[in-house]
Amino acid sequence: MDRRLTTAVGLALLVALAGCSGFATTTGDIGAGTNAASGEEPTLERSIEVTASGEATTEPDRATIRVAVTATGDNSAAVRDELAAADESLRTALIDWGLDEDDIRTDLYDVRESYESRENLNRTTYQGIHRYALTIDDVDAVGEVIDVAVDAGANEVQQIEFRLSEEREREVRAAAIENAMANADDDAAVLANSSGLEVTGVYRVSTANGGAIPYRIAETSAGGDASDGAVTGIETGEVTVRISVNVLYGATQA
Repeated sequence: MDRRLTTAVGLALLVALAGCSGFATTTGDIGAGTNAASGEEPTLERSIEVTASGEATTEPDRATIRVAVTATGDNSAAVRDELAAADESLRTALIDWGLDEDDIRTDLYDVRESYESRENLNRTTYQGIHRYALTIDDVDAVGEVIDVAVDAGANEVQQIEFRLSEEREREVRAAAIENAMANADDDAAVLANSSGLEVTGVYRVSTANGGAIPYRIAETSAGGDASDGAVTGIETGEVTVRISVNVLYGATQA
């Protein structure tokens, strides 16, 4: 699969005196020196602090499909029996297709009493739902898995979520951090030039507010019987990993 990394950057700039609390946008002198007795790290005479964000996008390599079986009946036992029969059929079909048991997990199970109509308030019915989260590593097979689930008894396809495996997310996260640091360096240079300062190097750096943003499709409708050769077509979208960095730079008077 052809994977691309693209960059879209949102920036938040911060210039602050080291040792000051909060996020005041300021520059200025800080008392120099090192408290050797206490073991405290040396303070910076002048500093520039920047908060910058970076992101990287790529095609997904994992998908989670949420399908559900619903049932109605005159009593809760009948609803539970119907859901149980559908559960056996659904799991068997999905495992025969190629999913592991661990890839099929219950996401929601609920059976409750429901008033049928205002005209007949004394009559009640029972409604039940068993929702499953199906995880697959072949995103091109999402439509096929949906058809297998629907043919086996699932009557709702509630959501498809395209995301990244842990290994792939680490790779894309590293690219997002590099982009964020590049933006921080650029912004620090602009701030230094505007303030009559010169950046001497990075003094402290940390990351915050990072994570992957999946691509989601909600309320998908599956096609007809897969036995006729037709397969439900699902278009994937890119997954974004976004990260913020906080960088404190040392500076001197230009």
